[in-house]
Amino acid sequence: MGRSTPPRKQVVLVVEDEPLLRMMAMDLVEEAGFQAVEAADADEAVTILETRTDIRIVFTDIDMPGSMNGMKLAAAVRDRWPPIEIIIVSGQVRLSEGDLPERSVFFSKPYDWQKVTATLHRMAGH
Repeated sequence: MGRSTPPRKQVVLVVEDEPLLRMMAMDLVEEAGFQAVEAADADEAVTILETRTDIRIVFTDIDMPGSMNGMKLAAAVRDRWPPIEIIIVSGQVRLSEGDLPERSVFFSKPYDWQKVTATLHRMAGH
């Protein structure tokens, strides 16, 4: 019998400028069974998205330094990489369904790990 290789984990890009919060979000994503890739701001996230084809979900904070905040990043992802799902989080801003790009979900900080994990699995088709 041939050995089968384990299925590759789906990749989630975590975009968060606060190092501690980024580390916590990376832990959440990895504990949910995904491979996490990190970016400190939206500009770095776009660079990663331009060079990798395996990103399935973008998990982004709204408030970040640089040329784009998380909302502009989400709009860019929806425009340039339509298959990618988006999770948007913020401790400052409150968004309603109408403010969000198509196929994206918003969570207020501090977010519920179980709800975010369930959303990651739903978006990944698990």
